[in-house]
Amino acid sequence: MLVATVLGSGMALLDSTVVNVALPRIGLDLGADLAVLQWTVNAYLLTLAGLILVGGALGDRFGRRRIFVLGVVWFAVGSLLCGIAPNAGVLVAARALQGIGGALLTPGSLALIQGSIRAEDRARAVGLWSGLGGVGAAVGPFLGGWLVDGPGWRWVFLLNVPVAALCVPMALRHVPESRDPQAHGRFDVLGAALGAAALALLTYALIEARSATGPVLGAAVGGGLVLAAAFVYVERRRADPMVPPAIFASRQFTAVNLVTLCVYAALGGFFFLVVLQLQVVAGYSALAAGAAMLPTTALMLLLSARSGELGERIGPRIPLTVGPLLCAVGTLLMLRVGPEASYGADVLPAMFVMGMGLVTLVAPLTETVLASVDPGRAGLASGINNAAARAAGLLAVAALPLLAGMGPESYRSATQFDSAFGVAMLWCAGVFAVGAVVAWATVRTPGAGAAHHQCRTQCSVTAPALEPPPAAPEKR
Repeated sequence: MLVATVLGSGMALLDSTVVNVALPRIGLDLGADLAVLQWTVNAYLLTLAGLILVGGALGDRFGRRRIFVLGVVWFAVGSLLCGIAPNAGVLVAARALQGIGGALLTPGSLALIQGSIRAEDRARAVGLWSGLGGVGAAVGPFLGGWLVDGPGWRWVFLLNVPVAALCVPMALRHVPESRDPQAHGRFDVLGAALGAAALALLTYALIEARSATGPVLGAAVGGGLVLAAAFVYVERRRADPMVPPAIFASRQFTAVNLVTLCVYAALGGFFFLVVLQLQVVAGYSALAAGAAMLPTTALMLLLSARSGELGERIGPRIPLTVGPLLCAVGTLLMLRVGPEASYGADVLPAMFVMGMGLVTLVAPLTETVLASVDPGRAGLASGINNAAARAAGLLAVAALPLLAGMGPESYRSATQFDSAFGVAMLWCAGVFAVGAVVAWATVRTPGAGAAHHQCRTQCSVTAPALEPPPAAPEKR
């Protein structure tokens, strides 16, 4: 069961950590501009963020193994289409299909363990699942760089097909079916459609702002805002909403999700642009750019558990304030990375400080999300937080090049990209700082220590994805 669930979730995890490394080569091979590279990342995030809560609900209702296997097959088909895509349009559409598969398989991976393994063995199983997933997160950027420099960028996607071929029969044979006997009511299809459509229109407006006409942009922005308002209205009126408004009655839950939006917006923009900077400006190979990410992931693997224990002892306010500030410092240190940058003197210090910021931040943030609601709603709270993180990264990847003044062909010019990259890092550092201010002003230490103890074993496996450390690990 562990091998099957790790293989399934590992596909989505590896995909989120290796695609960014391949972006420059994808653009050159397909003759694509910067907008296509943005859509290559965002088409996946869009469907994943919009449907991940629906994926979890489908598993609870119709069987977690069934939906997990369907997600793995769907993800593999999307990966195959990405790998053989003849042009940028097909690639972006296939990435959206991948996101649907990810939304089906990601919630079911951990739910299968939680629902099928007896309570006394569950913590150890979750730890093994998390540890093996962490190894995948560490290997992902390095593997992606090797594939891009070797067989080619298409193998970043094609590699998922044999993994799925191993995972599906293993899951069907060894993983028992489980479901939530209390799952009832109608699926909030309308809410999911409105939320995804609102994100799609706003993303389109941000990415295409440099080339689309004024009326088209106005219609996209206006339509996105109207759909977002309709989403809120529908969720408040439905008997079984996808995002129950009542859960935001917890001030702590609302505060931590605001911090999540700030932090993961900055992270999404940071990791999207850093791998481009290393290859386009600093002259790194794809393998070297991927390997440059390893210190951040290694620090999280080594120190996240201790960070969670520290957050439990002193409360979440200080870690959720200090963590984003450290990330802001790491972001500013990336301003030193220019042409012929030295890894030891320029890149490593930035990645080390960024990693320490994530270590300080991620485990306490996730633990606080789970502890801020009733235990019976922990899964819903984690899913909402995950979706918020995905949506924040989606909008950041769409908006940051526009805010930094990057033109459609800027990633082909080291001089142009380097100049805009500096502006983008200032934006990212500012958003990190805003997250720190929000945390200090709104987050409080909960009095329910028992709730903290309950979620300690989950804190390393439910954190929103980084894209990539790391998308971007998958909800670790």
